Amino acid sequence: MSNSPLSFTGARWEVGSPDAAEVAALEDQLAIPGLLAACLAQRGLRDPAQARAFLAPSSSQLHDPFAMADMGLAVDRIQRAVAARERVRVVSDYDVDGTTAGLILRAAFGALGLSEGVDQHIPDRLGEGYGFSEAAAQAAVAAGVKLLITADVGVRDHQAVQAASLGGVDVIVCDHHLAQGEGVPEAALAVLCPPRPGCSYPNPALAACGVAFKLAQALLREHPQRERLERSLLKLAALGTVADVVDLSASENRAIVTLGLAALSAGPHAPGLAALLKVAGCSGRPMTAGDLGFRVGPRINAAGRVEHADLVPQLLLERDPERAWALARRLDGLNRRRQKLQERLVDSILESALPREMRRGGGLAVSPERLSCPAFPVFSGPEDRGWHRGVLGIAASKVREVLQRPVGVAAVRDGQATGSLRSVPGVHAVQALESAADLLERFGGHPAAAGFSLAAERLPELQRRLSAFVTEQTDAAARVPVQRAELAVSPARLDGLAALALHRLEPCGRGNRRPRLVVEGVQLRRLRCAKGRHLLFDLEAARGAWWAAARWRQQLQEGPVDLLGTLGPDGRDGFQRPLFTVVDARPARHPALGPGQP
Repeated sequence: MSNSPLSFTGARWEVGSPDAAEVAALEDQLAIPGLLAACLAQRGLRDPAQARAFLAPSSSQLHDPFAMADMGLAVDRIQRAVAARERVRVVSDYDVDGTTAGLILRAAFGALGLSEGVDQHIPDRLGEGYGFSEAAAQAAVAAGVKLLITADVGVRDHQAVQAASLGGVDVIVCDHHLAQGEGVPEAALAVLCPPRPGCSYPNPALAACGVAFKLAQALLREHPQRERLERSLLKLAALGTVADVVDLSASENRAIVTLGLAALSAGPHAPGLAALLKVAGCSGRPMTAGDLGFRVGPRINAAGRVEHADLVPQLLLERDPERAWALARRLDGLNRRRQKLQERLVDSILESALPREMRRGGGLAVSPERLSCPAFPVFSGPEDRGWHRGVLGIAASKVREVLQRPVGVAAVRDGQATGSLRSVPGVHAVQALESAADLLERFGGHPAAAGFSLAAERLPELQRRLSAFVTEQTDAAARVPVQRAELAVSPARLDGLAALALHRLEPCGRGNRRPRLVVEGVQLRRLRCAKGRHLLFDLEAARGAWWAAARWRQQLQEGPVDLLGTLGPDGRDGFQRPLFTVVDARPARHPALGPGQP
């Protein structure tokens, strides 16, 4: 159901109301708490058998790798390369998914006895750019490579694949970036890509590291240490799957992440991985998908954003503990540098976009509908003055969160602009760019995120075209952000048992986000500000936190308020109390729910 007026952040809330009979049936047949049953029902998991399988990811949910088109061809060619001791090169993307996919493939070759003849090329983000380039293909030919395997790139790089093939290099593509209606490179020997035409693999939502893992499974199916090797490779596959934000409602993806997290939590680890987990603050405790997405993943991505992603395989393949620790600390330092670059750029953009009276605590002090900036603003600045190309996308995401509208951010160098878009529901990023295709030299991406390049002098016209697309293609109501919650609960229900019950929905992420709850009519107790940015408070049996929300302190103090957020275990005090993390708030619409209500 819909609720108005808008919340503090300018959003409209939609709060679910699951069918009581369906909830009762799940609660009874699965012997689970009512709150968990209500969340399952609200997500469409109403059949007890389906819900039971969803709550228990296991290795039985890993599909047969040979169900993927071209898998037999790929395995046969790799076996011949191993037997002949051929020169093999892996070309991977520079993000977490690409680097982990590449490392999985290299580990599989090592298990088959061919490690010295296998190397990895990762493009430089700023120099070579994204994808498998013709220059990389020519370099492989010149180096005497006989077999080249792409990882998280290649399926759209038809010219590079053809160049490698013409030079006598067989190419196997491992990728997942194929839009509907697109074809695969005809010059490739094999294309492992679940969304490709003619592929009936049961999980089209695999990340590239998942595709690489399936190839490794097929290659190692008769290896005497297959189970141990798969357990080790699942650590990397889980990391890449979470970091690449693929669908975690897919049973195989849930199994990959669950099994990988179990292996990461249990250990032991090679020195490089152990050092990475230590600098990320994940050592010696059970790990979660959140750790992979917000602690480990950003550190890996930082290498490619501000230096070179080659540092990642250097670290994870290092076997000397002291050298591994030095590399991990260097990677951690790059992540801190990335954070500073990002923060400075976001602050600079918001200072230019918002009048001083509307800036408070790093965000808006009023609702977004009162802003006077364009419907699709595009911000730009000189690359040598803080507009670092490696952080444009994440800066655009942060600015979008504040402005509550689609945003473009571009860096200018030598009269050329290179930028990233981050959009909102209802505004397709690529279609928006297509409306200005005659201005652009290159563009591409996904509905929520895209990249582009053009002459810098055309940036004002690009902003005008994108804003016109938004106003012409969507109405004002569709542009109002929507915050959705599974159901409303009383504050008394936010206890440790509820947090543990909801934790059974993990791993959470895209397609299976952490359940959101609305708590109505709350008067916050012990409301306080931490580090000048974060709000902390008490909420009956739970702790409460609203990160980077100091600007809303006065409104919350005026209470009572309705809160929308997530409930989960809080390890900071030894799991003594659960944590309710606020996503949004609004003035209270109704009295607080009574103890007997959901």
